[in-house]
Amino acid sequence: MEAGKRTINDIFNGNRVLEIPFFQRSYVWGKTQWERLIEDMETVSATNKPYFLGSVILKQQQTTTGGNVGDKRTLIDGQQRLTTLNLMLKVLCLKTGTNASFDRVFRLMNNEIALWHNHNDIADFNRVLNLTVEEDLNGESSIIEAYNFFRNIIEVDKLSLNNILTNIMFVGIDLGVDEDEQQIFDTINSLGVRLTTAELLKNYFFHRDDVQSYNDNWKNVFEKDADTKKFWDRDITAGRSIRENVDLFFYSFLQIKVQDSSLNVKTDDKKLFTKVDGLFDSYKKFIQDYKIDKPALIQEIKEYAELYRANIDFDVVDRELSADYGIERINAIIFGLENTTLIPYVLFVLKKVANSNERNLIWEYLESYIMRRMVCHETTKNYNQLFSEKLIANNVITKNALKAQIETQSDKVNYMPSDIDLQNGFYNSRLVNKQAAGILYLIESMVRDRTKHSTSLLGIGRYSLEHVMPKKWENNWLPLESEEAKLNRNKALLTLGNLTIITTSLNTSIRDSDWSTKKNGKGERHGLRHFASSIETFSQYLEKPEWNEQVIQERATYLYNLAKDIWRHQNDKG
Repeated sequence: MEAGKRTINDIFNGNRVLEIPFFQRSYVWGKTQWERLIEDMETVSATNKPYFLGSVILKQQQTTTGGNVGDKRTLIDGQQRLTTLNLMLKVLCLKTGTNASFDRVFRLMNNEIALWHNHNDIADFNRVLNLTVEEDLNGESSIIEAYNFFRNIIEVDKLSLNNILTNIMFVGIDLGVDEDEQQIFDTINSLGVRLTTAELLKNYFFHRDDVQSYNDNWKNVFEKDADTKKFWDRDITAGRSIRENVDLFFYSFLQIKVQDSSLNVKTDDKKLFTKVDGLFDSYKKFIQDYKIDKPALIQEIKEYAELYRANIDFDVVDRELSADYGIERINAIIFGLENTTLIPYVLFVLKKVANSNERNLIWEYLESYIMRRMVCHETTKNYNQLFSEKLIANNVITKNALKAQIETQSDKVNYMPSDIDLQNGFYNSRLVNKQAAGILYLIESMVRDRTKHSTSLLGIGRYSLEHVMPKKWENNWLPLESEEAKLNRNKALLTLGNLTIITTSLNTSIRDSDWSTKKNGKGERHGLRHFASSIETFSQYLEKPEWNEQVIQERATYLYNLAKDIWRHQNDKG
């Protein structure tokens, strides 16, 4: 890597092509940036003093011996600035009749345009730069808008081409062929937006002669229209991080591919490829080291992406949940309860299992497994290994095979909790609010269907979790005589028997009140009768004259019996 001060003449030297990645996003600068640039260039022209215009990062490309171009660089950072400078100075030279001066700087010695643009803008950009006289241009692209803006705003007596070319300065960074441009880009643009794995892969897979393949296998899948882009650009919470949906897909797809036994991927590489950071580098290493056929891989990405788009649904958290075991409930577990580690295996099943009945049997067992473990507060830290290295690698594509594989997990790490374990979980587990609310919600969705409840169930993300006996019970509830009794109560009130989902959080003054006030409310402030009477798994308990440890245990038993039936143990038949 070489870094230092660069002038325009350093960057455009007559023998160097600057290539914007062909499938890069479009030019996006608008009126605000154009006005700022004109004002700054007028100041430079008047003062004849150096002006700093940001960074330009170039990466060396390999060139063939005897080619027309001896030096080709990928423009990693600086696309917007260099494009705008080309357009503005082109208009200035057209207005002053000095087009030859423009060409001496911004064209190659063979008269080709030095800045090779992306597929969205290349036609309009070349159209402007090939003008020999100023003329009207029609079009809706930002390139044409910029040209027309500069035509209307530029005052030639306020701009000096020589002063601008002499005084504009950049921080230039030149990278070698094998250096990591993403790391440099992120460092320079630490407050900007990181390129997605999809953006990096797109330009890795496709080149200027691959337009048809790009349109068929990529654009129609990831960039077809506004709704498509919105789906893939959606931010998803994955563990402690937030990732774009498209990156989540590419991560999941890679986990499936590396388990392909025919590729013999090394164990150390499999471990490396499970890392979220450096996903693009993982793809490059995987493709290069294991001699992956790119066209075949691109076709497979398309097939999996179409399955992902059709079945993976993060909006399920805003809708009433089906009581039928299936992909909808799995989506609620993935996105409502932040279990994105399930996605690779779910995607694998969608691809490999054509029979919808068999798929739904798998989804039923998978829901039972995840939810039983959640009730028992079991770890999820080994789920990546389980769902990829165990289930995908062993081609587990039936419910019976899934049960058999889980039954081998007797090490208390990935085991299936028994009914006794489940009961203890309802009596003793102290869970985070999201998990507790999710457990109660999924039970509620099944109970409502059986009772044909007249009130529709909201989405999983629309409910609040309420501690029936408040954590601050000592303020308004009858005192207990011993410290041991207090300790037991404080443990009990954190368990599932003391928790319910409600449509709206209670007012603080009601939340910590005594049982009677908490049920009925006070004045204009509603209590649980108003917000929880439609909750099947709790409404019957609103008639209790008291709420204490005995009732909490009673309700925990009630919830356990429901859960035992909904999330059946692996030894059950079906």
